[in-house]
Amino acid sequence: GLADTAKKNFGGGNTAWEEKTLSKYESSEIRLVEIIENLCDSSNFECNNMVEEHEELIEKWWFKLKKKYPDLFKWFCIETIEVCCPAGTYGPDCLACRGGSERPCHGNGHCDGDGTRGGDGSCSCKKEYTGEFCLDCSSGYFSSLRNETHSVCTACHAACKTCTGSSNKDCQDCKEGWIKNESEACQWTLSFPLFPLLSLDIDECNLPEKVCTKENQDCVNTSGSYKCVCSEGFEDKDGTCVQTVKPGK
Repeated sequence: GLADTAKKNFGGGNTAWEEKTLSKYESSEIRLVEIIENLCDSSNFECNNMVEEHEELIEKWWFKLKKKYPDLFKWFCIETIEVCCPAGTYGPDCLACRGGSERPCHGNGHCDGDGTRGGDGSCSCKKEYTGEFCLDCSSGYFSSLRNETHSVCTACHAACKTCTGSSNKDCQDCKEGWIKNESEACQWTLSFPLFPLLSLDIDECNLPEKVCTKENQDCVNTSGSYKCVCSEGFEDKDGTCVQTVKPGK
């Protein structure tokens, strides 16, 4: 919509003509029609039906209210026809999702109704996570990082059914086909080869050269890889770890 038409290129090489024409186009009815046509995906019947139903409102905004309310989505969808909510909120009153509107479900799941006037704000967690706020680890995963702002769950060793760490010595229960040896590590007992099931995990976080190089960022070792997360008290904002602002401040 707006972004797609903002820098429309007329490509004639005549800069003065382009500036004059582009200035007219910027606030023209032609551009408005193009914006309306591109607001919804062609297959989204509900969205297209809503735009058609409220076309006069959009025209009113375009010609009379655009300067006062430059954000069409906020003015039209959230504040005027009240069918949307800001990201990270849900329901008739646009309440914050579980875990807060900045990082719904602590970044480990999806908030039901996020951005809409529906849903109940509950979290559907990624496979590694469980619990109301997606902070706890599912069976087969262990907590490799937990602080006020982040929870990172990492897969257990292939030998472990449940575990407290990344090695076969950290198994609480062994998987079928494995038993605990004299060192309390789960070892393979079946006759076919072990090597297809396991690979040597390198702890990238302990390498001489840092792999997480951004400011206020920590490294968390995972099975076969690693993950860079913001340090405690910081949160990710467009790829930068910025200090978390606590409510009321």
